[in-house]
Amino acid sequence: MDLSHLNSAQQDAVKVSEGPVMILAGAGSGKTRTLITRIQFLLEEKGASPYQILAVTFSNKAAREMRERLSQVTSFDIGTFQVTTFHSFCSRLLRSEATHLGLSKHFTIFDDGESNSVAKTVLGRKGINQKDISPNTLTYYVDSVKNLGWFPGSGLDQEAQLLADDPRLWELFLDFESELHRSNAVDFGGLITGVLQLFHNYPDIKDKYQRRFKYVMVDEYQDTNRAQFELIKQLGKSHGNVCVVGDEDQSIYSWRGADIRNILDFEKVFPEAKLIKLEQNYRSSKKIIDAAAQLISYNQERKGKVLWTENPEGDPIKIVECRDEKVEGDYIASQIKALTRKGVKGSDVAIIYRNNSQSRALEDSLRKERIPYHIVAGIKFYDRKEVKDLLSYMRVVVNPKDSLAFSRIINTPARGIGATSLRKLEDQAVQMNLALYEFVEKVVENPFEYKHVGLSAKVMSSLGGLVGLIQEVQALENGPEPLPSNSYEKLLHESGYLEFLKADRSHEGAARLENLQELSTALKQYESGNEAPGLTGFLETITLDSEAEVDHSETVAMMTAHGSKGLEYSYVFVTGAEENLFPSFKSIERGGTAVEEERRLFYVAMTRAMKGLTITFAQGRMLWGSLKFNGPSQFINEIPKIYVEWSFEGTGPRGEPTERSYDEFQSHPDYDGNVYNVEKSYQQKAAPKPKIMGQYPTGIKVLHALYGEGLVVESEGAGNDEKIMIKFKDGVKKRFMVKFAPLQRI
Repeated sequence: MDLSHLNSAQQDAVKVSEGPVMILAGAGSGKTRTLITRIQFLLEEKGASPYQILAVTFSNKAAREMRERLSQVTSFDIGTFQVTTFHSFCSRLLRSEATHLGLSKHFTIFDDGESNSVAKTVLGRKGINQKDISPNTLTYYVDSVKNLGWFPGSGLDQEAQLLADDPRLWELFLDFESELHRSNAVDFGGLITGVLQLFHNYPDIKDKYQRRFKYVMVDEYQDTNRAQFELIKQLGKSHGNVCVVGDEDQSIYSWRGADIRNILDFEKVFPEAKLIKLEQNYRSSKKIIDAAAQLISYNQERKGKVLWTENPEGDPIKIVECRDEKVEGDYIASQIKALTRKGVKGSDVAIIYRNNSQSRALEDSLRKERIPYHIVAGIKFYDRKEVKDLLSYMRVVVNPKDSLAFSRIINTPARGIGATSLRKLEDQAVQMNLALYEFVEKVVENPFEYKHVGLSAKVMSSLGGLVGLIQEVQALENGPEPLPSNSYEKLLHESGYLEFLKADRSHEGAARLENLQELSTALKQYESGNEAPGLTGFLETITLDSEAEVDHSETVAMMTAHGSKGLEYSYVFVTGAEENLFPSFKSIERGGTAVEEERRLFYVAMTRAMKGLTITFAQGRMLWGSLKFNGPSQFINEIPKIYVEWSFEGTGPRGEPTERSYDEFQSHPDYDGNVYNVEKSYQQKAAPKPKIMGQYPTGIKVLHALYGEGLVVESEGAGNDEKIMIKFKDGVKKRFMVKFAPLQRI
């Protein structure tokens, strides 16, 4: 078999067919080509049957592409190959052996939405309020336990309980599992742990599959969790022919269970393992590869491979210091314009950011320049659910006839107004030729006149609270100096939406909170650029800016650093390279391995670029509703100066500089410790303000202009940030921001 199309390391990886092998494949090193050739070698040179080969990866797309490439190089029937995902493999195996676990072979696989419904059922049965523990929090914990490899009898009960930040989660997890079993169902994590349980309880079944799959291969091995590693270990235990292909420097998914120890400890589990390093990069210019190799060398948790390339030197990496995120977005848009004028296609350009919420300012700049773009594996900022929910609240405030917007928010967050009640209201509104909100307003104002609608006291109370909130915000908007950000803040806090999201302690919940904070930033930026800002104007601006769907093959790609893995583009912009953003604040707080994972993520972002790499950071950036001055990322300092060219965009504190290094940045007079303080260039520093005590402490009685007398049962913050919860005489509790609430002390 001719292997001349492979380099020497790739040839070694192909020819070592017996025993455990770990192939460390650096970014752009041709790992897929090597893996395909290895399977071809097993078939043609070792005489293996396709029936004996198991190759697993993480996505259906990756498995499909591998099968297609195999069909091009071998005459064997592709249908006999087990080139599949972990979940598909385990699903097929469990259906064959389901009765051993008390399941029928027709068991249901619950997707994320159905698992969420089970979580709601379990919480409801226990009488736990979803504002205390959200369904997402429970399913996130369930996933974490199963990623660990837990099943009944696994001996991991204590370790699983340590993962819970609320002691009740363990019992809820056991209830969740019971509910699945009663439904003859498994979730995605249960597919893996179900096979582990089967192998543990029935060694003869394990032996059958060990004998069948003589060669086991795993792609993207750095993304495996402990349960998946245990599965691979069990399948290869008798013959040891386990080949794993991965890159510890691209292990970036610990938050969803991936365990870098699977790579680092592979040789401990398989002492006779052969280690092969694919270090030649075929993707990027020499400057990009050398810079990325230097950056990742700061990590301790790695096997010590060094990327290199025979590609041309290429242009220096651009480090661009921007005044703020608006300047950053405008600069990137102008650079993309310049590239397209030179004949570069939009599809050859990517913008990479740490968090989804950062896309908003970048999207605004691209839309302004009419640069078509798409979000890779994501949703455009103003199309994200939580953003659309709050925009719908605003739409009802400015246009009470917008029934579509009102039907979206009437039970968002859940306030006990179910589908039946909504249908009654919609039917009556149609009969009276009124918009939905207009009819609800009449029902709230004249409840006895509309008793025939048949709404419960709870539904009436919820409708009253919602209508009252909208009327109060309408009063704000019609006041002498309306500010959309004030209206938004009131809607976010007093609708219960913020409290609802805070109860969701999953990774997804945190991202949604960040998006809503970014929406607040968008409103404040809109205000600063308009003499007479209002909600109507803001909604009109973002609606008119929306573009029709375009062909993605010609558009600029936007993505998170996590979403960029496995992709490549001629020109890449890595944005927001600031301390507390990239690396994230949480990783800096935790230190050690957390910062190392952030460095791996930065490395992944850098190595997506083939010809041109630009890294940008902002002196000041609006984060969580306030201006932050974080200074450049420590990762910028870890890129040797010989590979970079530093420039400046926007008017700086002293009208300078045009070029400087990170060291010069640290010696700048405005750099104080870990924070680059350019606040004086934005505003005069105010003298420290004395601490303000809240006006409405817990325990005092108050009178609300709309809801009457009540008792303050919770109080936090002071001044403009003071928030309180009032319990009214009818027992209803309602949260207010004091600066908006028509209150007086009794």
